[in-house]
Amino acid sequence: MKLFLQISLTLCCIIFLCQQLQAQKILHADEAIATALKNNYDIRLLRNDSTSYALNHSYRNAAFLPQINASTGLLFNDNNQKQRLSDGTLKQLKNVRSNNLTGAVALNWTVFDGLKMFATRDKLAEFVKLGELNIRNQVVNTIAAVITGYYNIVRQKQQLKAIEEQMGINEERVKQADKKISVGLGAKPELLQAKLDLNAQKAARLSEQTLIEQLKVQLNQLMASFARDTYEVEDTIPINKDLVLGDILDQSERNNPSLLIAKQNITIAGLTLKERKAEKYPTVSINSAYNYSKTNNKTVLNAFTPLFNRLNGFNYGVTASLPILNAYNNKRQVQQAQLAIDRTRIVYESARSSNETAILTAYKNYEMQKKTLDLEEENILLAKENVSISLERFRLGISTILDLRESQKSLEDAYNKLIAARYNTKVAETELLRLRGDLVK
Repeated sequence: MKLFLQISLTLCCIIFLCQQLQAQKILHADEAIATALKNNYDIRLLRNDSTSYALNHSYRNAAFLPQINASTGLLFNDNNQKQRLSDGTLKQLKNVRSNNLTGAVALNWTVFDGLKMFATRDKLAEFVKLGELNIRNQVVNTIAAVITGYYNIVRQKQQLKAIEEQMGINEERVKQADKKISVGLGAKPELLQAKLDLNAQKAARLSEQTLIEQLKVQLNQLMASFARDTYEVEDTIPINKDLVLGDILDQSERNNPSLLIAKQNITIAGLTLKERKAEKYPTVSINSAYNYSKTNNKTVLNAFTPLFNRLNGFNYGVTASLPILNAYNNKRQVQQAQLAIDRTRIVYESARSSNETAILTAYKNYEMQKKTLDLEEENILLAKENVSISLERFRLGISTILDLRESQKSLEDAYNKLIAARYNTKVAETELLRLRGDLVK
């Protein structure tokens, strides 16, 4: 029995340690991105669309092949017949039965349609490229969203540490105020105020912990991961401070998926115009068929009507059709296709202009955030030193609680600004890379 209790206790300890290790699992940013690229619902939907384009493209040469159709039929007749001939003879018969068996194999091969089939084949290939670009665009946007969401959690984690540091200072205030009262040198209001400030920080910590859990749920949604997955994130926000505006503008023209999609739509619209123009030309087809027919008549009224008749054989030939007038439908379709090309070109130019404007705006924000971050890095050192001096002066009794609270407030503001500056710089960097279109690298 004692051995059983020892084994049970050991197993419980192992399970507890495993749970603790699982709870403390660190999810790195690269892992979050990889999980999102594998599971994200929007990416999976676009992959499905791209697969559909690829499937159509795999049958692209079918337009050059002939169409072959087979048909067969069996017909039974049971009729009442009545005939009056020109000489006055009357012939009448009931339940005249017959059956007719037919079969045919027909071939139709379009050998010329104004080169429309070539335009259709090329168009299917361009749709495959469009599907790939749509996936890439969603991948870039998803990665940007994951990075922003992930480092927002890191930001709030840093904010939580700042709150806990403030709690440590307030706990020291409570301790010092209580000590002063115990030796008759302090006043109770100081102790009460210190406890109030400590409780306020505890409430802020609870709020921050809740916010972190909410942000993790949102990140899980982006990763299409289980909502109950528990993990910790990194402690720091890495920042690339070496981005150059000229390089971003040059690479965006070649890599930005949104621009490439707009350009691809111009190509597809041009092939649609070729299809519409091809419909102006003649269509030439080769036709061939094998036909079989067999008729059995059980009874006939007319001596010249056969009781049995069979017909089978081949026929072949060439047909050509030329559209002459179709209510100007083709002319209208050609004009609409040309308007579609003009529209896609305008969309591309608009997207290009908007993208350049967004890059310039984002880069100015990026430069400003870098300068702000450098300034806040300096301010936090000053604020920490100021609190350290104020706390020591308060211990020695040569400064008031108001002086200490003021220095604490300055430190709290410095932390808030520093953490915000780090996160905002990361967001600005991510936006620039998204606009450049190479977040997937």
